[in-house]
Amino acid sequence: MKYKVVPFSAAVSNKQDASHVESEIENIISRESAAGWEYMNVTQLQTFKAGSNGCFGLGATPATTMTTEFIVFRQ
Repeated sequence: MKYKVVPFSAAVSNKQDASHVESEIENIISRESAAGWEYMNVTQLQTFKAGSNGCFGLGATPATTMTTEFIVFRQ
């Protein structure tokens, strides 16, 4: 069995509602289904991005946690 993971950003602007995200997910699932992939689920992954000290403290950036969504398919 093969698996495919497609990154997805569930972002909604001030002028949009949840139906915008719904439409994006439907389009991705339809496109991958047409290519022979079966939808499994949507999952999130949190990753830690280390900060930097910069040069002598100038340009230093703090550490952050990033969350990314993925749509998982199988064939």
